Amino acid sequence: MSDKGKKELLLVGGQAVIEGVLMRTKEKTAVAVRAESGKIVNKEWRISPLSARIKVFKYPMFRGVSTLYETLVVGFKALAFSANAAGGKDDKGNDVIGKREMLLSFAVAIGLAVLLFVVAPLFLTNLIVESSGNGFLFNLVDGIFRLLAFLAYLVFISFFRDVQRLFQYHGAEHMTIHAYEHKDGLVPAKIRKYPTMHPRCGTSFLLIVILVSILVFSLVNPAGFVPKLFSRLLLLPVIAGAAYELLRLGAKFEKNAFMGLLVFPGLLLQRITTKEPDNSQIVVAVAALKAVLRMK
Repeated sequence: MSDKGKKELLLVGGQAVIEGVLMRTKEKTAVAVRAESGKIVNKEWRISPLSARIKVFKYPMFRGVSTLYETLVVGFKALAFSANAAGGKDDKGNDVIGKREMLLSFAVAIGLAVLLFVVAPLFLTNLIVESSGNGFLFNLVDGIFRLLAFLAYLVFISFFRDVQRLFQYHGAEHMTIHAYEHKDGLVPAKIRKYPTMHPRCGTSFLLIVILVSILVFSLVNPAGFVPKLFSRLLLLPVIAGAAYELLRLGAKFEKNAFMGLLVFPGLLLQRITTKEPDNSQIVVAVAALKAVLRMK
């Protein structure tokens, strides 16, 4: 496809949700979910980007922070909708999962993520490497522990049946976006020829975050466990901003050898987080994409 053709297309991203797919552009979001009845139900809403309200978030580094924030907010809404759309109502006609339950689940998930991917690796590294010594060595070991924790977590959850279906919808989302970006027909027969991996995937983003953090934490390396822990939490927005810019460059210049090497580990990791979907799951992904594209 020509560069001119690429510019005519909207930049579309997405994520898998419970029995469905979310698709979004800069200001629009649509979710399609296979309901308990077998029908596809949609929900659409507009996004008010931080960059439209606060100009600083239009610029490199800052736009990554705003994108991460918006992704978390939109993802939370989409997961709440998909959980109730796929699960139906309880005996009293109420949603299976209310806002309070979703907020509690979200808070617990964030807490566990910080414990598993920040606190635990730092604690283990502190046991075997002198914290006031070589900053790069300390953070390299810390980064390796974080990477191992991340991989172990993905492998562990991949054995659960519900997660396997989530990964199938993840694959359907990527394949559908590939077809759209290549201006191909949005039908399963056309979409099936595309890979389940995509260079702009959030899985690749998380891997780049781990790699960037090794360098950033080496530059800011206070002595002691508690100062290191707080510095890591405070520097997360900086790392997220840098990782986002690298991910954009990798996707934009995917044919460049250096950028290809940067994106390649993330694509390998997607062999865990994406699975080959069936046609019914692809149809749901297409429904989400068409819904977001027809929003005015």
